[in-house]
Formats: sequence, structure tokens, C-alpha cells
Amino acid sequence: MNQNQNNLNHLSLNSVSSTQDAITTFQNASGSIPYGMTNDYMFRAVLQSNNKVLRGLICALLHLREDEIKSVKITNPIILGESVENKEFRLDINLLLNDRTKINLEMQVANKLNWDKRSVIYLCRSFDNLNHGQDYNEAKPVIHIGFLDYTLFDKFPEFYATYKLLNVKNHQIYSDSLTLSVVNLSRIDLATEEDKRYHIDHWAMLFKATTWEELKMLAAENEYLNEASNTMYLMSADERIRKQCLDREEYYQDLRSYERAIAERDDVIAQKDDTIANQMNALAQKDNTIAQQESQIQQLIAEINILKNNLPLTP
Repeated sequence: MNQNQNNLNHLSLNSVSSTQDAITTFQNASGSIPYGMTNDYMFRAVLQSNNKVLRGLICALLHLREDEIKSVKITNPIILGESVENKEFRLDINLLLNDRTKINLEMQVANKLNWDKRSVIYLCRSFDNLNHGQDYNEAKPVIHIGFLDYTLFDKFPEFYATYKLLNVKNHQIYSDSLTLSVVNLSRIDLATEEDKRYHIDHWAMLFKATTWEELKMLAAENEYLNEASNTMYLMSADERIRKQCLDREEYYQDLRSYERAIAERDDVIAQKDDTIANQMNALAQKDNTIAQQESQIQQLIAEINILKNNLPLTP
């Protein structure tokens, strides 16, 4: 076993041994949460350190019963607390469900304006997992689930959307091998009755919670949310985890500044486009008026010529 794996196991053991203390302390916690689970490092830390929370989330998202999950393993674990030098390092979580389905979970709160293409690329890369000589039937189905804090398609806002390859005429599914899902954390109000039945809206509220009081209310809903809340408190007490969360917050603050700059630029462009459109419309109206006047002039000229031709000759 290498040193990195030793460190990973050591942190997991420490987390387990401290769980009871964390639960006791969590019940007395109040005020603001330093870093919630929209912070992708905290998202990773909670789900990697507590398999029960991970199983509960997967059950909710995929509408599964607990007994339908035989195993769920993270295939790209990181050393929690270890510094992430590359600010653009992806903290998505790759899973193997029941040794047959690959799942990718990703928290993305900054709108980089490329999620639709980016998620498809990640999905296809994950699906292309056959080694030389393997049969195509051995390819594992892949599910990509993104948690976004913005609306992906403004004309079609939805809380929890799932996309597949299907026939556009009769909606016959072409293949179950590729599935894309998006949880819109900014539109929990659009959760359907089905979403609520599986508590997906409560998971979204947990991710968005900003105070310990909010978490306590959600923790009372079911054992998985309770477990997630306690684990978040435990992770928040770890100085190394907080440091990595802070680094990620600063990175996303830069991205949000980028978003604002783009939005401001788009507003300026939109205003200029409106001005140009108004000017073009005014010119078109003037051109129409001129055309009408020219038509009237031509008509008058024609009438004058007719009159001239009909005048009697003078002796």
C-alpha cells in the first residue's frame, strides 16, 4: 500500500472515530456554515469520506431502493486536505455502481457558458472505456449528473432534467448507455412531485444551506440527510479541508467576476443592438415614406402628361 493510500485511509479512520463527537457538536452548532456543499471541495470531501451519504444521494437521483445498491465505489479518490495546486483541477467524482454502471457527479456553480458541450464530452470519454480486443457489449453504461447553480436553458427552466439518446419523432430510446442529468440548484421551486418523493429537492436544499439551523431542519427529514449534515460539520472542523475550500472559493470568485464582466458586456452589446435596430427601423420607415412620395410624384407626373395630351390645340 503506497503512502497516499495510507494517508487516505488514515483520514477515513479519523473521520469514523470522530463521528459521534461530530454529531454531538453538530446539534449545538449555530450561525453561518463556513463552506457549504456548493463548494466543490466540500462536496467532494463529504461524499468521499462517507459512503452512506454517497449511497443515499445515488438512491435519490436514480430512484433506487437501498437494497438495489450492492456497492458504490469512488474510482478517482483524492487525498483529502492535500493542496490542489492547479486551480482548474476537476473535483468531479467518478463512481462505479454495482460494478456495472459508471457515474460522474460534478458540482459547478460558475457558469462557464460551455456546460452543454463540456458535459457531453465528459460523458463520451467515460463511455469510451473498452480496451483493445474487448467486445462492444462489455462497454459500461455511463451517467453524468451535474449540479448547477444556474439555469442551463433559459427557455426551458427545470429543477431536475434527464436526457437520453432517443428518436425525435416517437421518443423511442436508442440506447440506455448514455444518460445526462442536470440538477438546477437555483430552481428548487420547480421540483416535481416525483422529485419530492425521492427527496431530491431536500438534497438540493442541503447543498444550498448557509446556516447550521437550516441543516438541522433538513437533517430531521431522513437518515441520509442527517448523516450528510453531520459529515459536513466534521469536515468543516478540519483545518486542512477548510484551507482547500477557501482556495476553491477564491477561484470561483474570480470566475463569478468573469461572469459579471461577460454579463455587463452582453448588456452593452444588447443595448447597442437595440439602438442599431431602432435606427434601422427609423431608416426603413423613412425609406418607405420616400418610396411612397416618389410613387405619388410619378403618379402626378403621369396625370399631368395625360392632361397635356388632352388639351385642345390653340389656333
